[in-house]
Amino acid sequence: MRKFLMLVAVALLSLSCSKDTAKDKSLWICDDANFARLSTKDSICFYLDKARETGFNRVVVDVKGAAGLALYESGFVPARTREGGFELGERGWDYLEYFIDQAHRRKMKVTVAMTPFSVGCPMNGEGPCYSNAELCEHTCVEYTPKGFLKIENDPSEVSAFLNPSDPYAIDYGMRTVKEIVERYDLDGLCLDYCRYPGMKSDFSELSRKQFEEYIGEEIGNFPEDIFSYGKDGEVIPGKYYRQWWTWRSGNIKSFIAGVRTYLKSVKPRVDLEYWAASWLHAIYKNGQNWACDQAEYYKGLPWAEDGYCKTGFAGELDLFVTGTYLERVWGMEDLESIEYGLFRTKRDIADACRVQGSLYAVNHLDEFEDAVYLCMRETSGVMVFDLVWVVKNNLWTQIKNGIDRAESEH
Repeated sequence: MRKFLMLVAVALLSLSCSKDTAKDKSLWICDDANFARLSTKDSICFYLDKARETGFNRVVVDVKGAAGLALYESGFVPARTREGGFELGERGWDYLEYFIDQAHRRKMKVTVAMTPFSVGCPMNGEGPCYSNAELCEHTCVEYTPKGFLKIENDPSEVSAFLNPSDPYAIDYGMRTVKEIVERYDLDGLCLDYCRYPGMKSDFSELSRKQFEEYIGEEIGNFPEDIFSYGKDGEVIPGKYYRQWWTWRSGNIKSFIAGVRTYLKSVKPRVDLEYWAASWLHAIYKNGQNWACDQAEYYKGLPWAEDGYCKTGFAGELDLFVTGTYLERVWGMEDLESIEYGLFRTKRDIADACRVQGSLYAVNHLDEFEDAVYLCMRETSGVMVFDLVWVVKNNLWTQIKNGIDRAESEH
């Protein structure tokens, strides 16, 4: 009898573990693109049912996107009430709470996605930085071929970022994280746009002083000692060019480490997740060294100095969602294929955290089943971006077939 009970216990433990380690099939739900579609409770339930029927077991609910507006109950971040020509006004119920409740009823998990440093959308002048002068004091200063420019005044930018090395910005980002984590029963927290906006930001006096402290000397010619622009706008590296990128990447790693320390102290079972493009060698401009801290993929590249690997932050994450938004699906010898992108990500992450492949639902429409299958086969699951494109391109059947095909092999 005792032997029988032990066998039952082992079987139950095995079943429990298999459920806990089941691959995540995630559907991203962007805050602005789906704002009108998901403005009612019935619509949320409809799309959760549709997602569940398709094979998704997790939704990624974006509640603070590029414009820096909230789709959760915040004490300091203004609420999103309209998008385009659609005006909602006062919702009267908690969007995120309802999403989580309904997803959990359907045995689906919820990752909450948020941007810690975004406070406005320069393309349309929407967001809190356009009405809050204090926020504008801490937004990024751009260094362009034509001179300096505040990022909120640059319509070519997707988002107006706070300067990620500014203590004010770090506090603002952490306050957002804490509100979400402490108010909601989430299963994962995904940091999106947790980076510098690009090469031309940030060149404020604060960044100059911080960088001088980092290198231990004053910069005689700033920003030209970092880089300058040629007559055709080309970048000409300066004396401190390579140190600059290491310093910036270290700032992003430091913020992520702070989020992890906080998150695991209050809700240790909640996963810390991070999305970024899979082309790691090219996003040093954003400070996004998502590799493990021993990966030396950058060796021989002109922007990198020895020791850059120490800024790798994969070890701070539970899950890295790799954006394999590439030109082709198959081809291990093809640097622009999803297959190679997944291989490269796993190589550079090593065993620092789990890896999940992600797909842009406007690419490979005739091969989307293959793309889903490939992510499922090669990583800890698949994330599809975004609901709006899945609906528009009617990809539900291809996604289901890709998931079923991968799971039938196990």
